[in-house]
Formats: sequence, C-alpha cells, structure tokens
Amino acid sequence: MLTFLPACYLTLAIFVVKYKKTCDPQKLTLSQMFDMAGTGYDGPHLQCVDDNDALIFRDGNLVCGSLEALVQHLLPTRDYYPDRTYVFAFLLGSRLFTNPQDLFSQICQICICQQNLGHDRVKKESLGRFGPNFVRLLSHWTDLYPHDFLDERMQKTLKDISQRIVAVYPELRKEVANIMQNLYNELNGLKVFDEYMSKVNAESLQKSQNQMVPTTDIIDVCPDPLTLAQQLTNIELDRFSHIGAEEFVCACVKDSINGNCTGTSPTSHLETYIQWFNRLSYFVATEICSHLKKKKRVCMIDYFIDVAKECINIGNFNSLVAIIAGMNMSPVARLKKTWAKINKDKFSILEHQMDPTNNFSSYRLCLKAAKWRSEGAVDDRERVIVPFFSLFVKDIYFLNEGFSNRMPNGNINFEKFWLLAKRLSEFVSWQKIECPYAKKTDILSYVLTTPIYSESALLLASFECEGPEASHEKEKYKQLADKGRHKQMKMQS
Repeated sequence: MLTFLPACYLTLAIFVVKYKKTCDPQKLTLSQMFDMAGTGYDGPHLQCVDDNDALIFRDGNLVCGSLEALVQHLLPTRDYYPDRTYVFAFLLGSRLFTNPQDLFSQICQICICQQNLGHDRVKKESLGRFGPNFVRLLSHWTDLYPHDFLDERMQKTLKDISQRIVAVYPELRKEVANIMQNLYNELNGLKVFDEYMSKVNAESLQKSQNQMVPTTDIIDVCPDPLTLAQQLTNIELDRFSHIGAEEFVCACVKDSINGNCTGTSPTSHLETYIQWFNRLSYFVATEICSHLKKKKRVCMIDYFIDVAKECINIGNFNSLVAIIAGMNMSPVARLKKTWAKINKDKFSILEHQMDPTNNFSSYRLCLKAAKWRSEGAVDDRERVIVPFFSLFVKDIYFLNEGFSNRMPNGNINFEKFWLLAKRLSEFVSWQKIECPYAKKTDILSYVLTTPIYSESALLLASFECEGPEASHEKEKYKQLADKGRHKQMKMQS
C-alpha cells in the first residue's frame, strides 16, 4: 500500500491490487508488446548476403547492424513480416540517420524491384503473401507515424505503391482504402487541432492587448475544484494526443534541422504542450496575485490546492506539477501574510509528490500505481494517465545522450533504438486514452484565453498585495513602478 498520502487525497492505493489477465495478442497495446519482449528484440536471424550487412545479436537480442541490414529486416516478403515492436523501434530510431521520406521511397523501390512489381504481367501466385504483408507495413507506418505523411512526397509514394499492390491483389482494395481513410482522418484531425490552437492563441492575444481589468476569477467561473481538474485533464489529453512519438527524437537531435524530421516544425506539438504547462503555472500565479484582499488570496490558494489534489486522484500529474509550480513562483511564495493563513500540511503533501530526491522517486512510485490502475480499469475514469511531461522529456533526453548512435565498428546501435521505443511505447498507449469528462466551454475558454501576467507584472502585483520588505525587494519595486509609469506616459503621448 502507498503510505505517503492520506486516503482522502489519493485513490491510487487501490491500484496495487492488480489481476493478471491473459490477453488476446490482437488486443495488446504497443507498450504491452514491448513488456512481453523483455530486454530486447529477438526477431528472426535473417540470412544476409555478406558479413557487412549482418545483424549482430547478443544473448538472443538484436544489438546492432548496418543501416542496409536493418532496412532489409523491415521489408516484408512472401513469408516474412517483422514484429510490430521492430517496426516501431526502427522507424523511430532511423531518423537519427535518414529522413522518413527517403526511407519510405527506398523501401518501396526495393520491394518493387525484388517482387517485380514494375512488370505488367506479374502474377500473384509467385508473390505469395507479399501483398498482405506489405499492406500490413503500410497500416503500421501510417498508424504509428501519421505525421510523416504530412509530406506530399510521402503521400505520393504511398498512393503509387498502394496502386501497384492493389493491381496484383484486388482483394486488398478495401483494406488499402481503410488505411487511406484512417490516415486522412488522422491528418484532418491534426489540421483541425492546429486551426483550433491558432484561434485560441489569437483570442488570448486580443484579450491581453485590450488590457481590460479582470472582473471575475476562476472560482466565479468554476466553483468546484473537481470540475476544474476534469477540464484541465481535457486540455492535457487534447494536446497530449497530438504529439508525434518522433518529435521526442527530433527534440534530442541537434541536426534535425537538416531534414531528418518531418514537418515545417518537427517538434511543434511537443512545444505547444510545454507552452501549455507554462501558461497554467502563470495562470495560477495570476489568479492569486490579482486579488488585493488577503482573504481572497487565501481562498484562491486553498482552491488550487484542492484542484491539485483532484488532479492526483484523476491521474493528471502534469497539471498537478504546473499548479504547484505556479504557487511556488516567487511573486506568490513571498506573500508571507497570505501563506500564514494556509494549512501548510495540505500543500506539503502535494509538494512531496514532486520531491526531486532520488530522481523523483515519490512521483515515479505514484505513476507506477496509476499504470496499474489504468491497465486493470473497467471505468474509463480510472484509465487516465497524464505524466509529468517535462520529466518524461528529460528521461528521453538522457536516454538518448547515454547511448551512442553507432557502435565502435560503425554499425548502428539498434539497442538504443529499442530502449527509446520501449520508453515511448508507454507514451503512445497513454495517447489512446479518451477523456471521460465532458467539455465545459465556458471554463475552457477562461483557462485558455484569459490574460495572464508577465513575470514583471506578477512581481509588481505581488508587491501591491504585500509591500516589499527587504532592501532588494524595495529596489525591485521601485524599478517596476518607474517602468510602469514610463510606459503609461508613453501611451498617453
């Protein structure tokens, strides 16, 4: 049992009781496939043309190989199809060496040549199950890395190879059409999300430029802390679900600008998600510091502590950390008279979850419990997992930095591919979780578009709530006040 939180704060204690269930292989998540694979990929040892193209195995697991050999291992044949874990791992890690457009084109050209698909009279009987196997690869690629197909060259190559396959295997026409439709739906959903984000950002910018004095606060808009925690989870999952797994690799690779990652901005959705975390932190601080009355500030801090508590119970750790970060910002933390009225024990319990000691061991234990609950959940509300995202990115970064891309003999380090993919397979599984809470547009609009203070404005507001005491605070207050008067005079002139 988890003992570091009282039962009233955490329903995660029940996660520890987990039933072992046998799973239909077709229903296994990508993360479960990696868990079952154990310490590494133990795929078939394919015979290679020469030693330079060999795949090197150690203790039964694939360790390294040339790029050509790894590509060959990905190619379906009449009687071979790579394991889905290999497809995910190789397509992820290959971006360290080549871009997906060139890789996809190369794979299609090799298959066209090897299977004589360029001939008009190619017979299906001579190809065996090559057609179904290759369509399966297309299905996995478009499902695991749909962002790759934002590129028009990828779309053109996909259309061309699909037509060649269907010409030989007309019975696959419906399956290919489903792949195309699913990809279209995914890319269209991405487009709709990007347009929505542009609209939200434009509305937020317009409100901030109007410089209107706030006439309400989050408690007026959403009095119930649980409801706000649920709406924050809506925002988290909405942004979380649109991040491509490849964006993590692109964020770690310094030469991603050379084109090995897809899209005009290869990490745009990852960056959008990090920006949301920052906004939520500043939103919390703004809501607290915008009240001149101490009683209101106390009420607001108590409210956000309760929201954070509900975020833990939901499994929304990213919002939890953002809220704590907002309350720990200097403009809020310095309000001694306000904090004197707060039950410090409640806040300390929350902070304990994010204690960085032993590499965030308390948080990682809590996250592990959340995974157990999610895997065995019957109620959709118990499936939700939103990890502390900055720490997740940090883990990926250090994993990338901890292993070289190539072995001493020049071979590509597939072991690194595998470890990155295994870690990100959890992320992909969490992305599939549907938010069980209905959206409340008035609350979402307020959280996403209400103006938030800049760092300087927050500090100035904090000084107006509780005057500066130390000499450095008095000096800073004078600087901020002078700057504000100068700006006001400039606007009037």
